[in-house]
Amino acid sequence: MTALGAAVDRLSRQIAAGSEALGARVEVGAEVLDARAPWMQLAPPGERSANGSCRMVQACDGWLAVNLPRDDDLASVSAWIADDVADDPWPAIRAAARRAPADRLAEDGQRLGLPVARVGSVRAAGPGVTLHRFAAGRPDPAKPRRRPKVIDLSSLWAGPLCGALLAQAGAAVVKVESVGRPDAARLSTPGFFAALNGAKAHIALDLRDPRDLARLQEMIAASDVLITGARPRAFDQLGLSPQAVFAANPGLVWTAITGYGWTGSDSHKVAFGDDAAAAGGLVRWRDGKPRFMGDALADPLTGLAAAAGTLRALAQGGGLMVDAAMAATAARAAAEAGLEAAA
Repeated sequence: MTALGAAVDRLSRQIAAGSEALGARVEVGAEVLDARAPWMQLAPPGERSANGSCRMVQACDGWLAVNLPRDDDLASVSAWIADDVADDPWPAIRAAARRAPADRLAEDGQRLGLPVARVGSVRAAGPGVTLHRFAAGRPDPAKPRRRPKVIDLSSLWAGPLCGALLAQAGAAVVKVESVGRPDAARLSTPGFFAALNGAKAHIALDLRDPRDLARLQEMIAASDVLITGARPRAFDQLGLSPQAVFAANPGLVWTAITGYGWTGSDSHKVAFGDDAAAAGGLVRWRDGKPRFMGDALADPLTGLAAAAGTLRALAQGGGLMVDAAMAATAARAAAEAGLEAAA
């Protein structure tokens, strides 16, 4: 059993029990943590993440996980560290970090939309996934939900994994992608994209077009589950606030996967699997230095936790938001693995 065996086993048991209630028991093993390995070139994780985009950087009073997975992240680095950077930004980042406190660097980076986190900044204070009641009334929990309808608006790994597990359980899942901003995994790792989304129906919508946006709103109003992977402000801009969505569909389960939770002062923060794992303390410490443990571990763990939470919310009759925070999920897994104290 791996160091994360306890977390995977706990979530697997929850998914198995919840999916069995829908008619198709789904079993998940520890191999889910390495699911991207067949589809992309990965290196052994250490100071660098397995995919190479995230690195551990020492500040004057602690450690940061700095992730630069997107092309436009590089354009923000100069503003972040107040220095010009060459084609390789890492020497300048390391030099600037040594002169500044970790919390300030993380805050300044997040203000620019960079996925930067202080290692171990999020502690395990709860389950990682929280259920919030948003509907005005409480639907009947005894109402049977066979083959629930799921709209999957998420991308990359955690959300699509949640949708894939629900599809295995018998749900009818429709993956909705924006014409202007499709799932990045479709092009970067098409084999992995197919593995996560092959059992779903697919539709592309132009969310700048009022007609397509109205169509999406109608689809959500007729569904049992909505899976999303964006921060709250993105939905406010589309007229899809929780208040509006649950008013139109009081029995909905909205599974909201974010870096740091839907509510609270950190809800604006951006995160990817590696930096979120580091924020939760899901790292190995060697000679006083944190090292990555696996490939974007907060992603698959949160995908499992989100699926378990979704099944639990369905069993309770809906009207709930499943608030699945990647950093908090990683922190819970770190605590279960006995890693929290080392951070």
